[in-house]
Amino acid sequence: MTYSKGHTALVLVDPYNDFLAEGGKLYPGLESSLKSTGVAPRLVSLVASARAAGVPIFYAPHRQFRPGDFDGFAFPAKVQVGIKAVEAFKFGSWGGEFYEGLEPDIEGGDVVATEHFTYSAFENTNLSFQLRKHGITHIALAGLTANTCIEATGRYAVELAYHVTMLKDATADFTAEALKTSVDINYPGFAHEVKTADEWLKEVQP
Repeated sequence: MTYSKGHTALVLVDPYNDFLAEGGKLYPGLESSLKSTGVAPRLVSLVASARAAGVPIFYAPHRQFRPGDFDGFAFPAKVQVGIKAVEAFKFGSWGGEFYEGLEPDIEGGDVVATEHFTYSAFENTNLSFQLRKHGITHIALAGLTANTCIEATGRYAVELAYHVTMLKDATADFTAEALKTSVDINYPGFAHEVKTADEWLKEVQP
């Protein structure tokens, strides 16, 4: 498998301080997974390597919490209930900022899609419009968390007829079991490829 540079992109999902940085509101639940797999530094390296290789990066951020979000929702999703309870990724807060080293380089060509409210970064956002507009047919997914936003985004991308690669060592989860199930069972069941970040980078067409 090789990935044409002109049609391949890295999609980075929810790289917020509240997930990835010590002191983040959701970091304590992810700490074991993040540290055991070295996800934060790997994501930083992945982004730098992708840029060096000329691969565009599309950011797929979760909704930054604002007062009133989810009020009146008939059936709020568990993720929405949890975000509201702790005001995760709060707009204007440090926790709602992108992790150091993962900030978008807009002038360099990075694209930040509109925010998703639930799990899939495609639902009710302009992510697919942005990808199509830039001629992207092949995407690789990295970010948080493995069994929710990453998996939902990957499944949705397959439905939209993208070629989907799941980067199995560029994500984390709240339990080891959830991470293992996603990477070893769920991802191979729907994705076109499941690779490490280094394996994918080596196959991006020079």
